[in-house]
Amino acid sequence: MSLLLFIVSSLVFLASIPALFLGLIIPRVYARFFTKGVTRWKIIRSLGAIMLASIITALVTVEPVEPTQSEISQTEDTAIVENLAETVSNDQDEKETNEVTDEPASGAVAVVKVVDGDTITVSINGESETIRIIGINTPETVDPRKPVECFGQEASTKARELLDGQSVRLEIDASQGETDKYDRLLRYVFLSDGSDFGKLMISEGYAYEYTYQAPYQYQVAYKTAQGEAQSAKRGLWADNACNAISSDSGASNSATSEVTTTETPLSPSTSLLDSTTSSSIIDNAETQPVEPEVTVSEPTSAATTSSCSCASNSYNCGNFSTHSEAQSVYECCMVQVGYDVHNLDSDDDGSACESLP
Repeated sequence: MSLLLFIVSSLVFLASIPALFLGLIIPRVYARFFTKGVTRWKIIRSLGAIMLASIITALVTVEPVEPTQSEISQTEDTAIVENLAETVSNDQDEKETNEVTDEPASGAVAVVKVVDGDTITVSINGESETIRIIGINTPETVDPRKPVECFGQEASTKARELLDGQSVRLEIDASQGETDKYDRLLRYVFLSDGSDFGKLMISEGYAYEYTYQAPYQYQVAYKTAQGEAQSAKRGLWADNACNAISSDSGASNSATSEVTTTETPLSPSTSLLDSTTSSSIIDNAETQPVEPEVTVSEPTSAATTSSCSCASNSYNCGNFSTHSEAQSVYECCMVQVGYDVHNLDSDDDGSACESLP
């Protein structure tokens, strides 16, 4: 029925068009339909009303056109392709994000091995990666070129206690770069309970705060933690934790002030002196006069053995203007305490602050 009305309305509309033109040209044709005389204006109103009514009727009665099966299939195929493209794009974005953070989507990585107190190996996307933890340094235990340093074993044991078999979260610091010179990833490490592993090691006296060239995000917190550990004499800061470290830094400096710098610099092999040898050198310096001919006449600088302080970590590379000054302090402390207390040799190759001129 609706289809019939649509057809009739359309025909009426189409027929009204030539009828309107005819009435405008020859108005008298419609004289018999108007009792009071015919005018073009009356013809326009009458036929216009008929045309408007026919259009409204056609629009009301027309039925919506159902899409064909082929059109439906084409629409479904387009939707599938769009969804597939969106999925691929999302997967790619997720992959790129994981590559940037070096972590799986869960944000946690498994600890494969604890190398020592400041270096671990983790599994990232099925690959083993070595992590050098930012902001801390622990006494050496694994370098074949050096003896095991004071409190190194204790630091490694503590690290294994906290990390063995655990999952951790890694955090990058743009100020420190992606990797170090040995291609180890530079990261902060956070335990499963959210605590900062590096800060925890410093707080309990198993590690030193360590700044390499540029300040890092948690530097202030790490330095504060070290100050608290020193005040509380925790871990390596405890009295007699290391035989070569005197709890009275003033006495230590007084004893070593008798040892003057000779014309021949200390060689890296001096690092092989153990704490007993260091104590002997200090004792001899106190009891035996120094021969004038082996002393240097120039004023001593902050880098000489007579003025270096090795009772605590009080220097970093930024305190020196040249590599040779930093090297002198490094070698001086190797004689006094048997290890790099100021963390000047970041890569443990016997050369301090290599970035300096």
